[in-house]
Amino acid sequence: MPAFFIGVVAQITGAHPQTLRNYERIGLLRPGRSSGDVRMYSRRDVERVRTIRRLTQDLGVNLAGVEVILNLTEKLEVMQRHYDQKFDDMERRHRTEINRLKTILRRLTG
Repeated sequence: MPAFFIGVVAQITGAHPQTLRNYERIGLLRPGRSSGDVRMYSRRDVERVRTIRRLTQDLGVNLAGVEVILNLTEKLEVMQRHYDQKFDDMERRHRTEINRLKTILRRLTG
């Protein structure tokens, strides 16, 4: 899993390192830590910073609103994965049943 130092993330996203620390302090970011307690950001963290900056700079959303939007987005993603899995399971069961019925039909029709 690629990891980036705070300076690299600041450069990539255009956010000041202190802004990134502030995002972490208020809970918008949760970067990993190295064994030396250095912040290490993943690609997902970088995308999250980009999203935060789009919401605040382009759309004028305050940080409290950003938190709500990000939390709701995460919940929707979890729900989507859950329903995708349920759909896949249901589709698998239906295909199995269709194949079972086709086999029965072939036996009956010779």
